[in-house]
Amino acid sequence: METANWMYDAILYIYALSLLFYFSDFMHASRKAKRIGTGLLVFVWILQTGYLIAKLYLGYPDQNTFLYWLAFSWLLATVSLVISRFYHIDYIVFFVNVIGFAVLALNLYSGMGGGGTSYEPWQAARELLYVHISLVLCAYVALTIGALLAGMYLFLHHRLKRKRWSQVVRRYPSLDTIERYADRAVIIGVPLLAMSLAIATVSLIVEGRAMLLLDWKVLTSFASLVMYIAYVYQRAVKDRPGQQLAKLYMLAFGMLLLNLMTNSFSSFH
Repeated sequence: METANWMYDAILYIYALSLLFYFSDFMHASRKAKRIGTGLLVFVWILQTGYLIAKLYLGYPDQNTFLYWLAFSWLLATVSLVISRFYHIDYIVFFVNVIGFAVLALNLYSGMGGGGTSYEPWQAARELLYVHISLVLCAYVALTIGALLAGMYLFLHHRLKRKRWSQVVRRYPSLDTIERYADRAVIIGVPLLAMSLAIATVSLIVEGRAMLLLDWKVLTSFASLVMYIAYVYQRAVKDRPGQQLAKLYMLAFGMLLLNLMTNSFSSFH
């Protein structure tokens, strides 16, 4: 990304990090995760405020649309902080900021040039492509680690159930420990995957290439996300046993692997 836009880029990535901690609180009602997420959101709000004031002070006439949506995202962050501080409606805070992040990312298309220079559409597309790739790569790493942990859980559960002790089994951590770290991988990977797909989807629509949403790789990407969301639902709401969750995780990861192998069938990846 270009140096001139480093502040906007920093806002996007810190915003994404804040959402990860809010998602952690969403799954486990973790006060620590909520506190960190709120702290990062406050920092995002400060950066947004400074960026907005600077843009208004410079007063470029071709920035009206960009400033409008920047102010909208800033207001969403402001309202979510007020709700978090005074009303304690936690789920609303998370979903409001998902929208705020999406608006902030897609606002690149409105133009954010400096010194009266417009931000060309192809530059906006390139910026969003960087964000999309960064998020999806981090998601793949987290979800791969989670799949390894899920495999370890199934192996250890099978050995313990049949009382087949060995030196390998003794070196494994407990089932609770494996499950806890697998959850952390999901907490990181699923929101990153969702945000990357959201950015890519709206980017295609804005660019007038909505038909590419029917591309095989895009469809399998969303199928993977749906399966991981099903895992999150079964874990956070239904509280399924660890063995069932591990199997569901492996199925979701299998869909993700299928998605990775479909690049040759994609018309644009």
